[in-house]
Amino acid sequence: MIRPEEPGDHAGVRAVNVAAFETPAEADLVDALRAQARPLVSLVADEDGAIVGHIMFSPVTLPGHPLALMGLAPMAVTPARQRAGIGSALVRAGLEACRRLPAGAVVVLGHPEYYPRFGFAPGVRSDLGCAYDVPAEAFMVLELRPGALRGASGRVQYHAAFASL
Repeated sequence: MIRPEEPGDHAGVRAVNVAAFETPAEADLVDALRAQARPLVSLVADEDGAIVGHIMFSPVTLPGHPLALMGLAPMAVTPARQRAGIGSALVRAGLEACRRLPAGAVVVLGHPEYYPRFGFAPGVRSDLGCAYDVPAEAFMVLELRPGALRGASGRVQYHAAFASL
């Protein structure tokens, strides 16, 4: 079951992020974003009371543009439950939650083979880049509202909490 994160889920969310990544940096990022960023979309995959997946969306900015943008990061699924559709369910539910905010678009820095299945396309197609030095194909964008990115261009800035990664 995919549902909004609740305060009692924090330890389970941290455990999933620590298990899914090589270091606790992403788990620390989740804690920082939870405390500092608004609006925030934080969802969990709950399997019989156990947290087996987590996804977070936080605000990102495009300097000089008043767009409501969200960034997808991080997303984690406990290793024993990976490749079971949990990540896909989290992404879909998270994108719906971002539409309800309402956000105009979502960006992600991730695997170029994975995220296009949800409609993400390279940011360069929308004249958007990432503030970090990353391969262009890894920075992707999904317009949630038709025309939301019309006239937008530049480098997307992530929340200050990302500087610790």
